[in-house]
Amino acid sequence: MVEVLSGHEGEVARRHEDGSLEGWQQAGKWFSYEGHAIFCRMGGMGEPLVLLHGFPTASWDWSRIWPMLAQQYRVLALDMLGFGFSDKPWNYAYSIEDQADLVQGWLEGLDLGRVHLLAHDYGCSVAQELLARDQEGRLPFVIGSVCFLNGALFPEVHNPLLIQRLLRSPLGGLISRGLTRRAFEVSFRRLFGSQNPPGRQDLEDFWQLLTYNNGRGILHHLIQFMEERRCHRNRWVGALQQARQPMRLVSGTADPVSGAAMARRYRELVPEADVVSIRNVGHYPHFESPWDVFSAYRDFRKLAGR
Repeated sequence: MVEVLSGHEGEVARRHEDGSLEGWQQAGKWFSYEGHAIFCRMGGMGEPLVLLHGFPTASWDWSRIWPMLAQQYRVLALDMLGFGFSDKPWNYAYSIEDQADLVQGWLEGLDLGRVHLLAHDYGCSVAQELLARDQEGRLPFVIGSVCFLNGALFPEVHNPLLIQRLLRSPLGGLISRGLTRRAFEVSFRRLFGSQNPPGRQDLEDFWQLLTYNNGRGILHHLIQFMEERRCHRNRWVGALQQARQPMRLVSGTADPVSGAAMARRYRELVPEADVVSIRNVGHYPHFESPWDVFSAYRDFRKLAGR
């Protein structure tokens, strides 16, 4: 169940200048999903474009590309349950299917008849589940198009970092609660390409989002989506192969987790595959090289004629 909330009291992010993490939070709103507060942002005008973020970050990932997108589309983003400024309940059965329920309920509550999806990483799995539901006639809205950014769309070529493997191990709870900022920064930097590595303030912002509402304590629960990808591979890969909508994959090829190998697999398995590769860019192309991603997305929508 989704309810609109007029406000939400919580921790306040630190930065105060325009374009800051605090500004992002203050410009947002909250709604309720199953009794939990969910953070969201909306802006721009035009056809609705829904942005689905990755693990372990949040909608803040989209902050650099947001102004460009908002000039042409009505842009909507949320922090999924367990991420960013949204609630992070400890005793909760986190799953991709539940996050898809969250997104579906949110969009239905906004009375949107047609949406486009732009998804990254974890959000790509949510988009795949929504595509599968669309093909089953289970959605109350139409998905007009889907663009994926560096998602583990095919689990057989996903190459998780050591920290991700440890979080999935029997020691995952201990690793999650004991994660230090130094360990986070070392792992996080490895995801970026040489063109635009994260700066000191970027790392501060991402760490703050991760630890907000005791987020470290649930990482080992959230990471189970990697097993879900294997269990639901036929359904989610089938959703790509049977999709009626225009689709494009934008790939930062320097991504060690789901970069060039994932793009090759996409070309092998998806009919009439549309892939744009961005060199020297890693796992976060929309954050590392927002203009290139915006250009690729804008061209995709023009080619799709919608």
